[in-house]
Amino acid sequence: MSFASPLFLWYFLPAVLAVVLVAPRSGRNLVVAIASLVFYASGAGGTTVLLLACIAVNFLAGPRLEPGHEWPGQRERRKWLLVGVIAFDLAVLLVWKYAGFATEQLAVLARWFGGDYPVLQLALPIGISFYTFHHISYVVDIYRGERPALRDPVSFVTYIAMFPQLVAGPIVRYREIADQLPQRRTHRLDDIAAGFPRFAWGLTKKVVIADTVAPMVDACFATPAHEMTFAIAWLGAIGYTAQLYFDFSGYSDMAIGVGRMLGFRLPENFARPYSSVTITEFWRRWHMSLSRWFRDYVYIPLGGNRAGTATTYRNLTIIFVLTGFWHGAAWTYLVWGLFHGALLVLERRFGWSVSPADWRTRLGRRALTMLLVVVGWVFFRAPDLGSALGMLGHMLVPDLAGLTDVVAASVTHQRTFFLLVALVVVLLPAGSGTGPFLESVRTREAYALRAAVLTAGLGYSGLLVATGTFSPFLYYQF
Repeated sequence: MSFASPLFLWYFLPAVLAVVLVAPRSGRNLVVAIASLVFYASGAGGTTVLLLACIAVNFLAGPRLEPGHEWPGQRERRKWLLVGVIAFDLAVLLVWKYAGFATEQLAVLARWFGGDYPVLQLALPIGISFYTFHHISYVVDIYRGERPALRDPVSFVTYIAMFPQLVAGPIVRYREIADQLPQRRTHRLDDIAAGFPRFAWGLTKKVVIADTVAPMVDACFATPAHEMTFAIAWLGAIGYTAQLYFDFSGYSDMAIGVGRMLGFRLPENFARPYSSVTITEFWRRWHMSLSRWFRDYVYIPLGGNRAGTATTYRNLTIIFVLTGFWHGAAWTYLVWGLFHGALLVLERRFGWSVSPADWRTRLGRRALTMLLVVVGWVFFRAPDLGSALGMLGHMLVPDLAGLTDVVAASVTHQRTFFLLVALVVVLLPAGSGTGPFLESVRTREAYALRAAVLTAGLGYSGLLVATGTFSPFLYYQF
């Protein structure tokens, strides 16, 4: 059940909001918990059992991880319980997401020696990367004494399975939402009024921009190596750069908006990442909830940047190897992660991680950062390393071959127009006022313009959804 589907927009979401409005003040979490499990089961099917098993293990362990809860004569048991629960969570993720990839590599190795090795094929549970990180955040925050464990299973299911963020984030650390779980709602209509515009804006970004550009991008990346050209390679890379941002940030906007309509304030996930002047800044603005999670639960425990230059570089490399593989079990994701990790190390080594003061230098650095990000997205999107390297090779060598018939047929006037609109929006200067326009209302004129854009965008989005011209969110695969 996608956010951009008729079933969700016209039946599920209105029904959930209606029940939330009429339910007793203390009944919000129960409504959200039941609705979330129904939402997940509609797409995950039998793998919902895996989610419930993970919920049960982490919920039962929570109270025994609190500081001061030491069993007589067994003070080390709390630490080992934490290790055991995290190992269980990671084992679930590794088996269901990476076992197939691992056995594929073993099968390739076996064939080199004339042997054979069976390849394990498991259905990837929807959202497993996200709810695994939520579980780890929960037990670690309790162990550190940052928040108490939940004794109410309904509240715990609400946190882990909350349908706005269950499938593709944002990744909500337990301490960010713990104080919201026991609250009783008193301003329900105000929450809906505040959350709906954010949801509408996200729907517009996803359906009007990302889905419109998608067929053009797909045609470029599906072009055989012998037909690839300079124009196709750059069209695909630039188109995917826009598509991915509007798709994923659109999902985050919708998730934050739905969460607010339900009475929760979910963390922000994007802050104009393509206006970044350095790769370091880019990762402070792109998928911010993932960056914060790795910082708090991996980078800092490894020593962060406190143990010398070599250790800092090592930790950055580890983080981005994990970031790459977190996105998918493929060598392309690993190379993408190593690419960004290497760039961050270089920026620290040569002092480039600090934004320059001179506007001309900033403009040049922003262009270079954008170019590097586009190059990285080729690895992220390509089906394999060979295709990625071939596409990058064509991007480096200009030719006059133009577009193939298939790609040319995908480049319609409508898609070209919305791609240009997307590029203008993301490439405007950071101080152009687009941030306040999209994220808040400070003047009457901005309010009127935003209302007009949202009204037109929501209407057009509804029309596209009704005609079936939408696709699943890109981050559903992770």
